[in-house]
Amino acid sequence: MATKKQEKLPGEEILQEATPQTDGNPELEEMSQPEDDSPDTELPQTDTEDSLEDVSSEEFRDADPEGGILPQTDMEMADGKPPSEPEEKISSQTDADSPRDDISSENALGEEPSQGDVSQTEPEKVKKPRGRKKTKENTSQSDTEANPEGKNIADGVEEAPKPRKRRVSVRPTTPVLAIDDQLSVETDAEKAKNDLLDLLESQKTGRILTGTIQGVERPEDNPSRSFAVIYHGEFKVIIPAEEAVEPPADYRGRLPEDVLHYMLTKRLGAEVDYIVRGIDPSSGIAAASRLEAMKAKRKQYYLGTDRDGNNLLYSGVCAEARIVSVIRAGIFVDIFGLEIYIPLRELSYQRWMDAAAHFQPGQRILVKVLEVDRSDRNHVKATASVKQSGENPYEKALRRYSVGNRYVGTVSMVDTNGVFVALDGGIDCLCSYPKRGRPPRGSRVTVRILGINHDSNRIWGAITHIAAPR
Repeated sequence: MATKKQEKLPGEEILQEATPQTDGNPELEEMSQPEDDSPDTELPQTDTEDSLEDVSSEEFRDADPEGGILPQTDMEMADGKPPSEPEEKISSQTDADSPRDDISSENALGEEPSQGDVSQTEPEKVKKPRGRKKTKENTSQSDTEANPEGKNIADGVEEAPKPRKRRVSVRPTTPVLAIDDQLSVETDAEKAKNDLLDLLESQKTGRILTGTIQGVERPEDNPSRSFAVIYHGEFKVIIPAEEAVEPPADYRGRLPEDVLHYMLTKRLGAEVDYIVRGIDPSSGIAAASRLEAMKAKRKQYYLGTDRDGNNLLYSGVCAEARIVSVIRAGIFVDIFGLEIYIPLRELSYQRWMDAAAHFQPGQRILVKVLEVDRSDRNHVKATASVKQSGENPYEKALRRYSVGNRYVGTVSMVDTNGVFVALDGGIDCLCSYPKRGRPPRGSRVTVRILGINHDSNRIWGAITHIAAPR
């Protein structure tokens, strides 16, 4: 029995010398990597390893087939555990070496051991490097075969499963199916992108943008300042009052900030030009200047010339204008970067009392430029008229009426000179005060024509009947 404790089988020495330690095993670090990414994790089986397998099979050739010892790789597959657990392996080999105990006991009774037994008791024939290589090979092979899921059981910690490669579906570049070859309808994302590109282009190149003043704001921390608000798509464009309106020559004893705020409020709903000065895409706010855009347009249309050297705007030309402000006595129009005031008498051939009853900010009208002063290039001045842009209605209307006949009209204005009745055709007939009382504005009356002056385009008459105001 003493001889049994001291003897060690060659297989046990190979396992004890070749079994790696768990803490310093470099193969555990390679196991954490996927097998597809590290093709060198499994070493090919060499001739040395084949010879070691032959030694292992020769070592256990005398074992009982029924309770005999399986090859090392088969043992690992049968147990379902990798060889990185030295305790389980030693115990499994101890159980498998039970026939060897019987052989040792027979040798102790005096029987001579066979030649095969003598070769097995000589551990010097087995070299250590071969045992290590075989253990390394068996470890890698058994890990691959007995543990296909890639779990590290030796450390007691399960390795994370390999990430499965998912097939990424490629979405089409255009999420909207177009009727024609090219999509004609813009999505919300495309509109927002185009709006941002417009603002950036205006900031970098000085491109003039057009918008409608939809609000006037005063910040709470600084109520003395005023801002005009224009919305360009989803972006909010603010224009300071000093950059939105031209300050007047005389403030009439009022504070400048109050005057600018009043002028800016009168331009609510007006269509104006502006150039972006700065933009913050994250907050969706941009700052702009209207005066800078007006200056660029004045330079182009009032100081610029065509191929023949003529100015684009000159006296007698008709142009389209935008109404920016309306008061009782007249309107303010923007004619290509120049704000011009047109009084009430130049708005129509008829007698009007209030311009706000006929015009409103944001409206586009046709005007005739009467005079242009370019003596000061920095301060261009001009005058315009609305009624002279079209044909004089008196030249046509006076042909409809004859002296002594009666016609129906509407009272348009009443002043110290008399009652003005607007007849069909856009002309006014001046009538004296009737004896029955002064008719109110808007009432329908019957007028008898007393005289017509074709040179001065004047017609006058008398009111014969007054109806209820319509």
